[in-house]
Formats: sequence, structure tokens, C-alpha cells
Amino acid sequence: MNASIEKLIFLARKEKGVREGPINNTGQRIEEFQSATWMTPGAWPWCAAFTAWLMREWLHEESVRDALEIDSLNAAEKWRCRDASAFGWEKWAAQKNIQLLPESEVAKAGDFVVYDFSHIGLVIKDQSSQANSIMTIEGNTNGKGERDSTGGDGVWEKARAPSLTKSYIRLFA
Repeated sequence: MNASIEKLIFLARKEKGVREGPINNTGQRIEEFQSATWMTPGAWPWCAAFTAWLMREWLHEESVRDALEIDSLNAAEKWRCRDASAFGWEKWAAQKNIQLLPESEVAKAGDFVVYDFSHIGLVIKDQSSQANSIMTIEGNTNGKGERDSTGGDGVWEKARAPSLTKSYIRLFA
């Protein structure tokens, strides 16, 4: 696996177990994730904020910026996705000429997966075939796999059916 992808997955794994506060879509850590988007932190769904935060933190690594041919932290901040919506990540990828792959592709570790139900996560393991589940780390979900529930969502490692996917955003070929 690419060393940059390993760093991204490591960052995501460290966040597993983070939970919302007593009010849906809130909490100190959730607000930190939300601050990585264009929106002001508040009680709004934060799955894309989690991926935006991952990307922002990951791009602090000079070796990652070098691998992506981004010459500075300032340039990385202008380049990265800051959209607070899952489907907005597809628009960002298209604008930046980043590989936006259809749901029929096999997922690779490091892909950002956009789901049909307006949700996004990070693929953490190569999918061996389209028949296999997609292994991810996602924010704003729960143990049942729901999105934006009222039961105190958090950052979870998930196994999702590939039939739920809409697209994959692949930063490295």
C-alpha cells in the first residue's frame, strides 16, 4: 500500500470511537471536524466534515503533499475539498480532475466512497471483488450503519454493501 494512503488510514483509525455530544450533530470533536469545511460548526450532519478534516490533517504531512505534487501547505489548503455535503465531494473531484470512479469499480484503500444515501467515508482496505463488502471508516454513523441518527453517532469502522455506493474518489492511481 502507498505510504501516503497508510498515513490517511492511520489518521482515520485514531478517530474511531469519537462520539457526538448529548445534542445530535454536536460536541467539541464534531465541531473540530466541521471547522474543516466552509460552513460554520453547528448542529448539522458531519460525515463530509469528517472526511474534510481527515484530508486537511493528512495534507499537513510534507511527504503527502509531495506525493500529490502540491508545493505548500497554503496550496494544499486551497486544493483540498472543504464541502460539507457528500455529493459535493464528487463535484470537487470533477473540478480538480481527480479520478471519480463509478460504483462498478472495485474499492481501493484510500478511496473516498460516496454513497447513494448522501453519505461519505474512507475505504480502509482493498476490496478483492465487487461481491465483497467495502471496509470503511465513517463519521456521523452508528453501530447499525445509519446516517445522521439521533442516537449519538460517531466515528465507526463499517462493512458496507457495495450496492450502496454511488462513486469512488481515488487520489492515487
